[in-house]
Amino acid sequence: MERTHIAFFGRRNAGKSSLVNRFTSQELSIVSDIAGTTTDPVRKTMELLPLGPVVIIDTPGIDDEGALGNQRIERSIRVLDETDIAILVVDGSIGIRDDEKQLIDVFKKRKIPYLVVINKSDLGTADMPENAIVVSALKGEGIEELKEKVAVLISQRKSRPLVSDLVEEGDLIILVVPIDKSAPKDRLILPQQMVIRDLLGKGAIPIVVKDTELDIALKKVGKVRMVITDSQAFGKVSKIVPPEIPLTSFSILMARFKGILDQSIGGANMLDKLTDGAKILISEGCTHHRQCEDIGTVKLPNWIREYTGKDFEFSFTSGLEFPKDLSSYDLIIHCGACMLGETEVASRYRKADEQGVPMTNYGIAIGKMKGILDRVIRFG
Repeated sequence: MERTHIAFFGRRNAGKSSLVNRFTSQELSIVSDIAGTTTDPVRKTMELLPLGPVVIIDTPGIDDEGALGNQRIERSIRVLDETDIAILVVDGSIGIRDDEKQLIDVFKKRKIPYLVVINKSDLGTADMPENAIVVSALKGEGIEELKEKVAVLISQRKSRPLVSDLVEEGDLIILVVPIDKSAPKDRLILPQQMVIRDLLGKGAIPIVVKDTELDIALKKVGKVRMVITDSQAFGKVSKIVPPEIPLTSFSILMARFKGILDQSIGGANMLDKLTDGAKILISEGCTHHRQCEDIGTVKLPNWIREYTGKDFEFSFTSGLEFPKDLSSYDLIIHCGACMLGETEVASRYRKADEQGVPMTNYGIAIGKMKGILDRVIRFG
């Protein structure tokens, strides 16, 4: 399930951290009377009743000062790229200031749902914006109302199906999960878990096999509605699965789920237009220990060289690291982005589009290079 990213913004000493602690009923953030105690965004992944799975983010003050202060402000603004719901915390004893009004304008421009919260109501309120929620983090007043308003915003978020809309109750779905040196020890990766859960919720019947047992499974299980594979195994799996059985990958389903499928398909076509020396950025949304068979830094570059017959300059990023200036790149290839929220993924693709850089994802790029792209994006 997609986690809603809820970020708290505001000036120093507005009581953001105190409010975060009240909101979550946990001591997530350090609280102090000293202005600027929060120096870096603080993230906490949690289940928060009645809101469900969320990521809570406490940010540095937007009025920080000096060279370091400017860096902290930049990090706060960077959080907007992953924010699904913004909460602007205003010191009620002071009232709303121009920089806070400017931040509201940014929320509106980016179409980020937001709430204005007037904190320190125990000290009185001044210049209160319309529809603001009045709270006291110190006394715990107004917290339940705030949670109710956030719950409404969460319920209004549109959620795309992952795979359940492509199948029917009782359908047999084969999931191909290769177990090689790059596979995590003793567990399935998140997209595989998400697909299994979505299929179970639909009442479909997922059957999980390694690529080495796929042909046996196809012979034994009867009528198969769809085969979903790790994209790295496209070459082998596409030769085993009969053409009348729909075939796709976890990565491609994630692109569809995140709302960037069409843009990714367009980006993959750039592989046919690259010239020698072109610059390609390969970006992953998570960080992990890279191994000798790593897909991002080893397999993809090799496949691209083999497919095009040309040599390129590759750059690599991971986690929250993603360049602001993309203009020097000729193509960006992103992972399935299972660890990134929809807002963060959309932000990265939007930046690429605005700077005129084609962008695709691992599964779609691999499907293109294996000559089966049309097949693996058909879904039925």
